[in-house]
Amino acid sequence: MPQSSQVTAAEISRLAGVTRATVSNWRRRHPDFPAPTGGTETSPAYDLAAVRAWLAARGQLPAASSADDLRTALRASASDVAHRSTLLPLVVAVSRVADTVRKAAEVPDDRLPGWAERTARSHAAGIPGTGNLTYHASEVGLLRALLRCIAEEGPARTLDVLAEGDLNDTKASGQYLTPQPVADLIADLLAGPGEPYPEKVFDPACGGGSLLLAAAERGAAEVYGQDVVPAVAAQAAARLAIEAEDTRPQVEVGDSMRHDAFPALAADAVLCAPPYGQRDWGHEDLAYDPRWLFGLPPKGEPELAWLQHCLAHLPPGGRAVLLMPPGPAFRPSGRRIRAEMVRSGALRAVLALPVGVAQPLHISLHLWLLERPHPQAALPSTVLMVEAPEPGRAVDGSGGRPGSDWSALRGAVLNAWHDFDRQPENFEPIPSTARAVPVVDLLDEAVDLTPTRHVRAAPVPAKPDELAELAYELRSRLRRAASGLARLSGGQSWPPAGAEAVSWRTASVADLLRGEALTLLRAPAVVRGSSPTGREPGGGRVLTAQDVVARRPASGTADDEPSDEDIEIQPGDVIFPELLHEGAGTARVADSGDAGCLLGRALHLLRPDPARLDPWFLAGFLSAEDNLSAASSGTSVVRVDPRRLRIPLLPLAEQQRYGRAFRQLHAMRTAADLADRLADETARTLAAGLTGGALLPPDGTSEGPR
Repeated sequence: MPQSSQVTAAEISRLAGVTRATVSNWRRRHPDFPAPTGGTETSPAYDLAAVRAWLAARGQLPAASSADDLRTALRASASDVAHRSTLLPLVVAVSRVADTVRKAAEVPDDRLPGWAERTARSHAAGIPGTGNLTYHASEVGLLRALLRCIAEEGPARTLDVLAEGDLNDTKASGQYLTPQPVADLIADLLAGPGEPYPEKVFDPACGGGSLLLAAAERGAAEVYGQDVVPAVAAQAAARLAIEAEDTRPQVEVGDSMRHDAFPALAADAVLCAPPYGQRDWGHEDLAYDPRWLFGLPPKGEPELAWLQHCLAHLPPGGRAVLLMPPGPAFRPSGRRIRAEMVRSGALRAVLALPVGVAQPLHISLHLWLLERPHPQAALPSTVLMVEAPEPGRAVDGSGGRPGSDWSALRGAVLNAWHDFDRQPENFEPIPSTARAVPVVDLLDEAVDLTPTRHVRAAPVPAKPDELAELAYELRSRLRRAASGLARLSGGQSWPPAGAEAVSWRTASVADLLRGEALTLLRAPAVVRGSSPTGREPGGGRVLTAQDVVARRPASGTADDEPSDEDIEIQPGDVIFPELLHEGAGTARVADSGDAGCLLGRALHLLRPDPARLDPWFLAGFLSAEDNLSAASSGTSVVRVDPRRLRIPLLPLAEQQRYGRAFRQLHAMRTAADLADRLADETARTLAAGLTGGALLPPDGTSEGPR
């Protein structure tokens, strides 16, 4: 049996919709479980057909989605990434003509490879590495699975399946996927409100094309990209061809530093998230390269080489935005180049993002805003430093940890930059967030460009009695919140189920949809160039993915969350994000406060039949970690397939009993969130009062906590 038809224990767990521990139990307890046919002693592999037959005989094989079928066909056909890339032109071709899938169904198997070649060939030229396009008779099953996935899941989702494993977030590679909200923020920084968007945008380390796609969605007419990984560059080209039809893309393969595919390109703007920490970037080979406007970067400063590479592709006055690690802002080896950048006026702003918004999650990434100096222009006298606020919880789709409410963060960063860009000499500092720092202050012996060092802390209220009154009010609110949390966490005990855990017969959401016990709704993203249907600009509240994860009221608007179809939320609807965060998901049961709001993007809405399903029961089991793990796919961006989630089959009265328990847990979490916010605000206020001299320490006569 070929290796391509084998599966690991982790893949079996996803296939069966169970945990890996359950698969281990099956192996130990059932003598008829298929024996390993490959792999290693510590990581055995099993024959896929045998595993499927065993699961089907036990009733453990859920209905497979077309995406699962495509994964299986890819595994059985070929494991090399280059083979997957040859399928990309066919996805692009089918996405352009709505009737193509129907026509393919009428083509006999013996003619399908030839038909697919002819259909895809016209689009192969725009996708690097797919020039010699050939499909074989042995790939008929793969081609059928691909076409079904396009028809049922859509071209973009099909690309996601083909891209799985092409690029992993790893420290070793220095390459990280840019989460979509971060890509959107980077693209938004290129143009202010009412300003025309740059027509020609370049990304010399384009990866899967997220930055170029964000620029295309905002009006870029031409986008150029280059990436060193052939399969990733091909993915970027295909994604741009499918999702940015009105834009002319050109993506090439190669090492941008050593073999620039666009040496004569002068783009209107550059967006880039360069690889981090790659010492082998060409220091020895490129010592006399004309791109080094501010000097040859040290070998250990590859990010400063990428930065100058981006500036070299701009005309005077052209701008670039780079997503950078924090090191280049302060490392001594890069001090000379930083100083030259500041003196020349090339550096316009450094914006620090909160920890955890993108990989690598343990550091605060920076956005550097650059402008190629104009020889006749006056040199700027200030540089904007922004320390983005640390609001609620991360909902960025990056797998990041709690720490970023993107609506508030995005607004703070964009408002500060646009205000500074309009009037850099008259920029009013924003306490604890933004400050225009004079160039002369930056040119000290360290030339440290870390925003935290330059953004001043918020001042303490001038009068001590005002701060004391504020602190007393915060402490009172904190005590009330803590008392409420204590009440919710007490009460009756939660008894054990017995000697063994209770098990139920379950049904997938797909089964419940077919039985009309549920309705699944999702708001599609707006097509670029069109306007949301029937919405007044800024009118109507929209429930966003951030709102669901943070357990807060709807905060979005039609401008922030455009859609081609308005879906109005009703009480009892169960809503959960399409993407997992930190491996966990949150399902929300809509109440009267949510009624009438519109469903935002990247959210699934399940509308249960109240005579058959209790919404709180449904939400509780949908949020179970094992359930979500079995129904999800991806590495950096973990996406949930709602149809694969499973729900116990219980009478309505029993569902309602579980539903009351899940509702109590929801109230407990909400109370804990409130207490946590108040504790943080209270502690910060008291600490600021002590360090600012407005408050004195307690005299120690009252007994505190032990």
